[in-house]
Order: sequence, then C-alpha cells, then structure tokens
Amino acid sequence: MSTLKANALPIIDIAPFLNQDSKDAKLRASTAAALHKACIEYGFFYLDISAYVDPAVPEHLTQLGRQFFALPQEEKDALSLKNQDYARGYARLKENVTNGKADNHEGIDFYKPVENPDKTRPLWGENQWPTVPGFRERYEEWTDKMKALGLIVMEAMAQGLGMTPEEWEDLRKQVDDSFWVMRVIGYPPLPNDEDGFSCGAHKDYGCLTFLYADPTPSALQVFSSRPGAVVLAYPSSVAQVGSEKGVWINADPIPGCVVCNIGEMWEIWTNGLYRSTLHQVVHRGSNYRVSIPFFFEPNFEADVKPLAAALRLQEPEDRKEYRKSVVYGDFLMGKVSNNFAGGKGKYDS
Repeated sequence: MSTLKANALPIIDIAPFLNQDSKDAKLRASTAAALHKACIEYGFFYLDISAYVDPAVPEHLTQLGRQFFALPQEEKDALSLKNQDYARGYARLKENVTNGKADNHEGIDFYKPVENPDKTRPLWGENQWPTVPGFRERYEEWTDKMKALGLIVMEAMAQGLGMTPEEWEDLRKQVDDSFWVMRVIGYPPLPNDEDGFSCGAHKDYGCLTFLYADPTPSALQVFSSRPGAVVLAYPSSVAQVGSEKGVWINADPIPGCVVCNIGEMWEIWTNGLYRSTLHQVVHRGSNYRVSIPFFFEPNFEADVKPLAAALRLQEPEDRKEYRKSVVYGDFLMGKVSNNFAGGKGKYDS
C-alpha cells in the first residue's frame, strides 16, 4: 500500500439513504458505519452524490462563480459586506485574515434569509446577489439540494451513532430549519514569493460542510494526526501543528463527489468522540480556482449538547463534558463578530 493511498480520505456513497426501501437496510447500515468510522478517524471524507446530483449542475455553478469574479472590481465592490451586516456579501482579495495572515482569496457569502431584515444587526441583513444571468436562480436551487442533503447525511450519522428513532427525531428538530451558509470563493494562484496561504489553517465551526470545487488538484489540504498517519508518511511530509504531529493530505476533487467535513457542533453532540479537523488551501497552480462550500448548520435557536447515544459509546471516564453546551445562534454570533475586525477573520477562534 502506497503512502498516498494509505493516507487518502475515505469515499462514502450516500445512495442507500436516498431510497428508504426496506431491502436497502443492510446497505444503509454499512453506509452509516462508514460515516461513523470516518468521523472518528478523519473528520473528513468524500461523499459520493452522483445518484443525487447531475454533475453538470455544480460545474455550471463554478462557471457562474467565475463570471462573477471576472467582473470589474467596482461591480464586485458594489456587493460589499459593509453594505449589509458584515456577513452577507462580497469580500475582496486578502480582506479576510486567518492566523494573522491575509488569505489570498476573494468570496461572496450568503446566509439563510431572515424575517424582518435589519442590516444594523449582526447576521440579520439581506443577501446580495450578483447580476450575472442565472446566478441567483441556480444557486438557490443548489441551496435547496444541499439543505435536503444535510438532513439525509444527518440521519445516516444518527444511525451510525446508534441513535433510536426517537433520539433521531429529537436531533432532527435541531437542524430542520438550518441556519445555512454558502460561500462562493475565488482563488488566484499564490505569488511565487508569497509565504501566506490561499486560506489559512482552520476548523469549521458548524455542523456539516459540503464542498464542491473545480478540478484543480493540490489545493485543499486536510491535517491528519490519526494513529499511523505519521508512520505511513514520508519523513519530509510530517508536520507539527501545535502539540500534534501529522500529515497534510491533499483532498483533490473526485468526479461525482463533494468533500464533506464535520464542524465543532458535532464535537459537542458527540462529547468529543468526533473532532472537527484542521484544513487549509494552498493553491500554487496556474489557474483561477473556484470552490463552493455549503455549510449545513443547526437551527439558529438549537440547543447543542451531548447526545445520549454518543455518551453510550464512551467509557465512563470519557463522559465528562467535553466542552460547554451552546445555543447555536449565540455561538455563531460570536464567530461572525470577528469578521474583519482587529485583524481577525471568520476562521479565527
């Protein structure tokens, strides 16, 4: 087994959960178990959605994104975050900062629409849509598909955790009105003398991320400190992040798949059994890369706390509270208040 293959992220087909026919029960159980294993070992995996989405759909979305980023700067600036709530809208190249360094990307952010918008209130503004023909319509369709996918994956993960039907229904009520976020991100190549990152190392803070990206290789990197990862790696590829040794794994796009990772809310739900994983983007290719992360998040008012099913899987000494329970909206407010203030960006702690 080669080092590359040994440290590759798992690929999980979600197709068995698209059809609730009872004859697929064994396949669903196998998928649920694979998700559980991937969440424990990596916090990242490929999700094969070829049975759920025509590959031409997200490809078209990247084309629309590319058209937007190719607009004159003043047209993009007309959708600036400052026009609304400093969360919804466009951020210029290097406007966001992670770990004290400017990120070499530009992007436009959309959030779940809210009742009675008020741009003076954090998160409570209105989305700003580009005038690129078809942009809003196609991206709103994608939003609907990803929200539905979020519930499908959540159900599969609930089964993987061994939740009872009643426990799953309780959890479902915490995510059935997801306060979702979607970004469209444009990455020019890093300059040859650039010592920074296209996007600095960070963990996602919500629930589930579904990332579709154009075919650019060797850009998205995932940090793996799982047992054996360092042993299987070439010595020159071993990295030290904080107190952990590990390797950065390239998560190159795979046709028919999105890259999926879990956020910090799953750390709380599982009392630390699942861990959100560091990842970064270092794009040194010659092309302009476009990626579309969709963040399937809990409901704004969701009370996120350890799940009984997760506690049942832990030894008594591991059942102490891993981290404090949170109301998701309060947690999100704390994160978004960092945006572009005092050198801190949306990915900083």
